[in-house]
Amino acid sequence: MMEKYFSSPHEFKVLQERPHLHYQVGVTPEKVEVRRSLIDEEMQEKLKAMPKEYQPHTPIGPDLKWRYFWRIGPRPSNTRFQELNAEPVIPNGFPEWKETMDSWGYKMISAIQAPHLLAPTGSDLQKYGQERTVLAGYQYDLNFLTIHGRSRFPGLNIWLRNGQKVEVKVIVGCLLIQTGKQIEWVTGGDCIAGMYEVVGTNRTADAIRLAKEQKRSLWRVSSTLFAHIASDAVLKPLGQFVESPLASKYLPICAGEYVEQELAVINLKGKK
Repeated sequence: MMEKYFSSPHEFKVLQERPHLHYQVGVTPEKVEVRRSLIDEEMQEKLKAMPKEYQPHTPIGPDLKWRYFWRIGPRPSNTRFQELNAEPVIPNGFPEWKETMDSWGYKMISAIQAPHLLAPTGSDLQKYGQERTVLAGYQYDLNFLTIHGRSRFPGLNIWLRNGQKVEVKVIVGCLLIQTGKQIEWVTGGDCIAGMYEVVGTNRTADAIRLAKEQKRSLWRVSSTLFAHIASDAVLKPLGQFVESPLASKYLPICAGEYVEQELAVINLKGKK
């Protein structure tokens, strides 16, 4: 369904765009989201210090991917953060949309409890299928946990805690779970947010050739789900992590306020 949607004409897809809601429902077009690694000087210094073979690819501008945010789970009836808890957007011509998105989203969150965003992500490999093309630049996720379904096309790289860069291969029937910044916050830095990128590789090129032979869609779809701490809850080190040596770095902040700060940095809140 998402391959069909992302293959739709540009002028149809942008009807589901909601920039005034920080793109937190509906579609985010390509070349909108700016990766923090492009503008965060501290992160750039850390990248330069990495061994050459573990350094991420450097994007030359905003990400080339599209993304569709679909809320999973009940919304709070009373919240300070209406933009982060807005009504869903359903494209015309997709009668199966709500049932399909809800069905897959609830399957993915069966292991966790939080307010969530199912975010199928699409990259047009017909346009951006060349090797070393950066589809999603080096970044962490701002939420609590991120769950990825297996994509038909390779290209996801992650960084281990020791700094080693690893190409991800998700086994059929399995999901990949990555840590986000909110879990780093509540553990006082004990569990750090995972870094990742999506870049065209020779394996991506092989998958593109096979898809062409089989006359399949060349949209790379990743059925990602972002699990969040409730917007009005306070992020701070909890339990044993209050005594963590790094706990003082993670000052109490409302989760919704933190999300809005991050969205502003990555150009999803209208800040250039």
